[in-house]
Amino acid sequence: MKNHNTEVTTDINQSITAFLSTRKYSQIAVLVDENTEKHCLPKILDALPEHFLISIPSGEDNKNLDTCEQVWLALTEAGFDRKALLINLGGGVIGDMGGFVASTYKRGFDFLNIPTTLLSQVDASVGGKLGIDFHGFKNHIGIFCQPENVLIYTDFYKTLPQAEIRSGFAEVIKHGLIYDAKYWEEIKTIDPFDHDWTAIVSHSIAIKKKVVIEDPFESGLRKILNFGHTIGHAIESHFLEIPGERLLHGEAIALGMICEAYLSYKFTGLSQEQLDEITDFLIQVYEPKAIDPKLFDEILALTMQDKKNEGGVVQFSLLNEIGKCAINIPIGIPDMIDSMFYVNERIK
Repeated sequence: MKNHNTEVTTDINQSITAFLSTRKYSQIAVLVDENTEKHCLPKILDALPEHFLISIPSGEDNKNLDTCEQVWLALTEAGFDRKALLINLGGGVIGDMGGFVASTYKRGFDFLNIPTTLLSQVDASVGGKLGIDFHGFKNHIGIFCQPENVLIYTDFYKTLPQAEIRSGFAEVIKHGLIYDAKYWEEIKTIDPFDHDWTAIVSHSIAIKKKVVIEDPFESGLRKILNFGHTIGHAIESHFLEIPGERLLHGEAIALGMICEAYLSYKFTGLSQEQLDEITDFLIQVYEPKAIDPKLFDEILALTMQDKKNEGGVVQFSLLNEIGKCAINIPIGIPDMIDSMFYVNERIK
C-alpha cells in the first residue's frame, strides 16, 4: 500500500495549488455535504480550477451504498475517467465514503482528502481505511487505499459546533492513552473549546502514522487504535437510528473507553488509580448519560460483528497502563455487561 503525505497547513489555498501544480488531471470533482458546501467550500474556491461539484446529505446515516451509488452515477454521467481527481471536502463520512467511491469507480482513480473536522483530521486522515456502514454495522464494507495527499487546515474548526469539537477530542484522548503517557498529561490540561489545535493535531497524526506505517493492514500493532471502539462502536451503532438519542462518534467512544479501561483494570493490569483518572476525566469532558441496563444485551450483541474478532471470539485492545496497550484480549459478554454497569455507577 502506497504512502501519502499528510500536510498541516496554515494556507489551504496555497497547499491545494501546490498539489495540483504537480499533476495533470482530466477532470476534478469535489464531494461535499450541505454543511461543507456552505461553510468550507468558499474557503478553497480560489485554489480550485474548473470542477464538478457533488453534494450529498450529511450524517452517518447517509454513509451507505445508496449514497455511493448516487456519487458513482454522477461521476458516470459527467464522463469521469481514471485520470480524474476526487477532492473529498468534509468530515469522516465524506472522507471514508468519498475515498471508497474513488477507489472502486472504474477500479480506482486519485483522490485528495481535505478533512474539515477535528475527528476526521486526527483519525480518518491517516491509515487508508475507507468504507461505509451496512445494515447498521459501522464500516462493515470497505477497503484499504491511500489518498494522494491529505491537507489539514485547523481553521475549519471555526465552522464547527462545540459538540463536533468535543467528539473529535475523544480520538486525541485515545492516542495519549494507548501510546504516549506524556501526551496524556498534556491532553488533561486542554480546554477543547478554547485551544490552538495545530500542535495537538500534528502530535496525534504523528502517533497514528507511526502505528500505521509499522502495521498498514491491522494485523498487529495497529489494533491498539481500536481501544474504546469495540464497545464504543456497538453503542454508536445501536443509537444511530433512534431519533433524539443518536450519539456523535466521540461521545460513544468516550463511553467505550470507560468500559474498556474497566476491562483493562480487570484483565491487563491497569491500576485502580489510572482507571479512576481515565474515568473521571472522560465523565468530566463528555457528561454522559447512563444507559438503560435493559439495552445492554442488544447493544453488546453488536460486538459480535467487530472486525477484530477471530473465530467468533470478541477481541479487545486494552491498556496495561496509560501509554501502553495490549491487543487480542478475548472478552466475553458477561464481562462486557459488567463494564457497562461500572460506567452507569460512575456516572451516578
